Amino acid sequence: MSRVITIAQQKGGAGKTTLAANLAAAFAATRRVAVLDIDPQRSLSRWHGLRAGVTAPGITLSDVSGWRLARELDRLRLGHDILIIDSPPQLDTDARLAIRAADLVLVPLQPSPPDLWAAEGTLKLAAAEKRPARILLNRAPASSKLRASVEAEIAAAGYPIFTATLGNRAGFASAFAQGLGVTEAAPRSTAAAELRIVLAELEELLT
Repeated sequence: MSRVITIAQQKGGAGKTTLAANLAAAFAATRRVAVLDIDPQRSLSRWHGLRAGVTAPGITLSDVSGWRLARELDRLRLGHDILIIDSPPQLDTDARLAIRAADLVLVPLQPSPPDLWAAEGTLKLAAAEKRPARILLNRAPASSKLRASVEAEIAAAGYPIFTATLGNRAGFASAFAQGLGVTEAAPRSTAAAELRIVLAELEELLT
């Protein structure tokens, strides 16, 4: 049975596309994976183009959006085990369809108040569509007063959050620039170890 993960966040710089690419590459080691790029910047599509020049498991790319999106979602689900959607930053019709299709809405969030405020719209839309959503602290410092403050706000609001976190590590961006995931480019790195922990938690949520 296919599983759909929609990565959504209204604030730029949260690492949404880099996270989508790294998760797709990690899943592709054992699954049939497709990525759907409906972010107008099309950065995930450019990453996929780089991937064509390296030796790595194949990942299907689609960038269909607009009135054809609903049918494309059905098509991709039929042929793949995992579908990862890089959604647009604005909460438009495409974003709503991507969230409606999700088995999990993953909201990457740098530990700062503006990121949390931007995430609130996505979380509300997921709730309106009755889809499970979960915050993932991304590009996070190991510890800081700001991170602790944001985590306290998340807890007070009752927002679901991953136990695992991803640090602010150059390995993620470096792998992305090669058309790879960090588990492929630097499998023994701290960044790869962190991603595997996130992946394990994600697998449990999708079971």
